[in-house]
Amino acid sequence: MVSRRAWQRGAVATATAVLVGVATAAPAAQADPNNNNSRKLRAAVTADGIIEHLKALQRIADENGGTRVAGSAGYDRSVDYAEGVLRAAGLQVSRQSFQYQTFISHGPSLLQQVSPSPAADLPNVLMSYSGSADVTAPASVPTGSATGCAAADFGPANAGTIVLISRGDCSFGEKATAAHQAGAAAAVIYNNTTGDLNGTLGDTFTLDFAAVGVTQTLGQQLVARVSSGLTLRIKASTFRGMATAENIIAESVWGDPTNVVMAGAHLDSVSAGPGINDNGSGSGALLEIATQMRKVKPKNKVRFALWGAEESGLIGSEYYVDNLSAAERKKIALYLNFDMVASPNYVRFVYDGDNSAFPVGTGSAPGPAGSGAIEQLFHDYFASQGLASRETPFSGRSDYGPFIAAGVDIPSGGLFTGAEGVKTADEAAVFGGTAGRPYDPCYHQACDTINNINKQALEEMSDAIAHAVITYAFDTSSLHAPVQGTGPGAGDSGGGGLHDHDHEVTQ
Repeated sequence: MVSRRAWQRGAVATATAVLVGVATAAPAAQADPNNNNSRKLRAAVTADGIIEHLKALQRIADENGGTRVAGSAGYDRSVDYAEGVLRAAGLQVSRQSFQYQTFISHGPSLLQQVSPSPAADLPNVLMSYSGSADVTAPASVPTGSATGCAAADFGPANAGTIVLISRGDCSFGEKATAAHQAGAAAAVIYNNTTGDLNGTLGDTFTLDFAAVGVTQTLGQQLVARVSSGLTLRIKASTFRGMATAENIIAESVWGDPTNVVMAGAHLDSVSAGPGINDNGSGSGALLEIATQMRKVKPKNKVRFALWGAEESGLIGSEYYVDNLSAAERKKIALYLNFDMVASPNYVRFVYDGDNSAFPVGTGSAPGPAGSGAIEQLFHDYFASQGLASRETPFSGRSDYGPFIAAGVDIPSGGLFTGAEGVKTADEAAVFGGTAGRPYDPCYHQACDTINNINKQALEEMSDAIAHAVITYAFDTSSLHAPVQGTGPGAGDSGGGGLHDHDHEVTQ
């Protein structure tokens, strides 16, 4: 795949402490050289230990505008904290710096009905790559087609107004560009189907123009009020441009360097909140596992990776894989990915590495040889503990994506407890929780805080992660074993709310 990011090596910190004002991790007094099998490591890795890391990440967000989004001070402090923990665990740690085009919202957007009375705040979603604004103006509709895809759809009556545009026929960026060229002050784009409109203007949109998305119902209501003298206010504060972020790569001193076991999780949050489940939970689990393996001497090299800018489109993991030589790629025996492992209304999802539940062409990418064996290891582990598990599409939409891409083909797998998808009645019967509710009601929101963690989910999933890491740290031969492809299946949900990084629609 072609990388758009420029190569820039990050400086490797020489101190184990993190910056002043950021909490440091307590020494792992219980780390033991005998944590060298699944039972012992699982006993040492606890939800309470992981939550201490999550509390540190929460404090970092609290001290840095409520976010840990890549490109922000909150993310940089998260990197400092994680590096301190990994160095204290005795690992060889490096930082890998990269640049990328980013969009950051400095808080939620505001859409208000100013008049006619009563004045009210209106639900909306800021379009990604929107410009900043604080504008109060009369509302209007396009003078031509309601979808506003061409300059001819706007006229003098739209100049200086907040124009209401229907979704459809062209991209949101094209609509916003045409409205801006006609002199509109801002735009409200309303859906043409049910549900919220979570859209993007595209990373090439650089006009000083703000746009928000609303539901079809609200949009139609606003259109009906235009003739009554509707006045709106839109307020947004954003950053668009090049940013620098870092991956953290940490590996064991011991182990065969030609047979590397990798485990990764993204460290960044979205700009809307602190990202404690998404994905402090995966990052915190790996930090605690690394801590409890501090004195273990694995047979195979173990490499932990905390990725930056995942929420911007898997940027950090893509950059890492793009810059591996062919020889270095061959040394990686497998990659394990952990993205959201403590969802409040959780299901124990395992990525469908053998494509048995989600064949290629049904939203799932082909799993490289060995991926089915990783999937089987997780299912077998859960079964051994009397715990049910289900499958989720091997779609490549989290940081394992670059590892399974054509031409790379590194066996991969991982765990997931659900995002914005809705738990089915069947899943509630099997896994508990509440049917008809999202797996994570705070997905990509400000409420994804330390209070958004399901401790039981974290305990169960971190045990499974520890089992996989320590198993492969000593023996990867099972990757070559035949797989029957008879896992527990996908269930009614069709995979259960895939953590979808294409969740922002472009048109």
